[in-house]
Amino acid sequence: MRLLLRDLHLPLRHPFSISLGTTQVQHNLLVEVQQEGHCGYGEAASTHAYPEFTAASMRTALEAARDQIEAEIWDEPAALWDRLEPILGHNRFALCALDEAVHDLWGKMHGAPVWRLWGLRQENLPLSNYTLGIDPVQKMVAKMNEFAGWPIYKIKLGTADDLGIVRELRRHTEATFRIDANTAWTAEQTLSLAPELKDLGVELIEQPLKRDDWEGQRRVFRDCPLPVFADESCLIEADVPRCAGYFHGINIKLTKAGGMTPARRMITRARELGLQTMVGCMNESTVGISAIGQFLPLLDQVDMDGAVLLARDVATGVRLERGRAVFPEENGNGVRLFEP
Repeated sequence: MRLLLRDLHLPLRHPFSISLGTTQVQHNLLVEVQQEGHCGYGEAASTHAYPEFTAASMRTALEAARDQIEAEIWDEPAALWDRLEPILGHNRFALCALDEAVHDLWGKMHGAPVWRLWGLRQENLPLSNYTLGIDPVQKMVAKMNEFAGWPIYKIKLGTADDLGIVRELRRHTEATFRIDANTAWTAEQTLSLAPELKDLGVELIEQPLKRDDWEGQRRVFRDCPLPVFADESCLIEADVPRCAGYFHGINIKLTKAGGMTPARRMITRARELGLQTMVGCMNESTVGISAIGQFLPLLDQVDMDGAVLLARDVATGVRLERGRAVFPEENGNGVRLFEP
């Protein structure tokens, strides 16, 4: 198996702000693996929240493991992930990009999409939201109207007037809302805001509290009238059991988890514990979004609009039409890079 690496510099359609920072150009790493005339592609995104995981640090980790990666003889991605985790587990973002690429290659070598190789069916697939980053409220309204007709909008909050933002957005659409505070609230704020948010058509709140505020989260879980999903509090497989009794569901990010292999295991464990499951994105191109698409039959909710937020993409694959996933004819994860 041959390993190739490429830095991606992806300008966003609009500056994208959350409570943790603003992004104008997304810096990601693209991983390509080649074997038997087939090419598989994976991607990991950098983010303000995890400054140690840059495209450069991912590249360094993969280069250090290149000889072992390229010498591997494998027939199933999960087994390969288990062998490589001891040498790449310190950089889960790099491991994710490689794992996505291996899954894409696996499907192409076997002549089938990954979801089919997993034994899944494309039935009752959840719709994706379109995400509105923090901005002056009229800009948020304009961004929403730019993508009018979506069934669900995720609203990033963590401002001095969060309720005012949601009230104004509600004046312009009847769509379902999801709220993501990205750890910006306290338990008191969450419980104070939640009743009116519910009245305004919000279906869930994502990660309102700091990652380690478990006592506050217990109160929110007990008293909040809306379901609350973990994001920053549920990064890897070992975090899932801790979320039971504190959250109603988990939002799994492939990049944070370390790839598609651990994400499937997290979904299985969450279901055993009675937790709802969502997979979310981190402003990936269609390469990373297509990996998320393989999970749709397993999910209650999905947030896979990352490529829609970009001004320029690098590939074709799974795409969204007003929140509905449209799958390509291509096998694997469905990724095909644009011609250079």
